[in-house]
Amino acid sequence: MAVPKKRTGHSAQGHRRSNWKATKPETTKCPNCGATVLTHTVCTACGTYKGKPVSIKDRVEEAPVKEEKKPAKKSTKKAAAAEKVEEQPAVEEVKAEAAEDEAKAETEVAEKEE
Repeated sequence: MAVPKKRTGHSAQGHRRSNWKATKPETTKCPNCGATVLTHTVCTACGTYKGKPVSIKDRVEEAPVKEEKKPAKKSTKKAAAAEKVEEQPAVEEVKAEAAEDEAKAETEVAEKEE
């Protein structure tokens, strides 16, 4: 294997590396959504290439799927107590709303009779 006889100086090293330059990547605008995209690649925003849907992203947008909530695996006594406390105000609010509705209905009936 070749081994250098002497160490390369800073100047010679710099002259050798002078033509190594970083280039700016070519970009275009997506014809579908208008996002900036690298040339000859699939659009990361909408999943199309040359105006045609290629990726799953575009197909998911056509048919949205509803996510279901998964039940908790284990509940602790503290969590169960917290749920009971949260449920009680909701029941009281419903009762209060029902009472208000009845009062409004009674006032409407009384106004109609007069």
